[in-house]
Amino acid sequence: MSTTTISSKPSVPAGGVRRPLHWRVRFTFLSLIWGFSFLFMKVGTHGFAPFQVTLGRLVFGTAVLVVAMAVKRERLPRGARTWAHLAVAGFFLNALPFSLFAYSELTIPSTLAGICNATSPLWGMVLSLVALSEDRPTRVRVAGLGLGFLGVLTVLGAWQGFHGLDARGTTMALLASLSYPVGWIYVRRTLAGSTESHLSLTGGQLLLATVQLAVVTPLFTDLPSHLSVVPLLAIAALGALGTGVAMLVQYGLVAEVGPTTAQMVTYFVPIIATAAGVAVLGEHLTWSTPVGAVIVLAGAALTQARPRSGHRSGTQQAEGAAAPDSGTTPRESSRPEPAAKA
Repeated sequence: MSTTTISSKPSVPAGGVRRPLHWRVRFTFLSLIWGFSFLFMKVGTHGFAPFQVTLGRLVFGTAVLVVAMAVKRERLPRGARTWAHLAVAGFFLNALPFSLFAYSELTIPSTLAGICNATSPLWGMVLSLVALSEDRPTRVRVAGLGLGFLGVLTVLGAWQGFHGLDARGTTMALLASLSYPVGWIYVRRTLAGSTESHLSLTGGQLLLATVQLAVVTPLFTDLPSHLSVVPLLAIAALGALGTGVAMLVQYGLVAEVGPTTAQMVTYFVPIIATAAGVAVLGEHLTWSTPVGAVIVLAGAALTQARPRSGHRSGTQQAEGAAAPDSGTTPRESSRPEPAAKA
């Protein structure tokens, strides 16, 4: 974390390069843009099919990364094996969850989708116990897992028999949140030792996810009869800001304050998504939604608790480098570089 030296004269960085915004400002921006992503998806589906929303999101997001790579003079990854792994990562971290969330918001509020997104750390802990042999559960983390899923049941109103709940849309949103830790664990097993930069890996990952959606979308959708301006702007913001610029901001955050602090943005996303859905879209909330969301977040926080030895588990390393609804490639490195997030 950088410090500021107080002096009688303004500090001018060498070479005339401007200092980056304070990390708290960037943290706030990241929370807002990821929180509003669920609103953007909802608005996007008002004028376009869900697959088209996802394709547009990926196109705009990839364009931002291409520009960033050009500015930094970085190349796409090399090697057929790397590209094969990135294709799988692009599917589980981008193409699949982005599409599932877009389809889910045809029938459920954006507020509920945002809260479902917060269950990713819970799914991640469950999967890591099976897939990562070095991950050992603790009583606190197991308690957090139970608390988190209790929160899910509260959000869904289980005691009312899930009355008024669209089961299909909710299931899609939960599957989308499950897709992220599946992708994280796969990347951890296959690309953790890659010598490619985070920006290069994520650029390749998003490019392949875009290709996947470009192939699928024409098979299941028709071209819209007319272009709706507001939904199109929402998709552009979703891709350029929520998938492209947000990933670049996350780079700086992880590099400056570390993944543990940077991942805290995850816990603000459902709060902002709920506030945006209610204030902008006029979505209705029952008491169980915010109460359940708080319980989910508390449980998710406990599942990320560090062991007393200070050693981070496999899930913490993966999730500390990538927050939900980002869909980027985490990668271990001895250098203070952030894991890529889209």
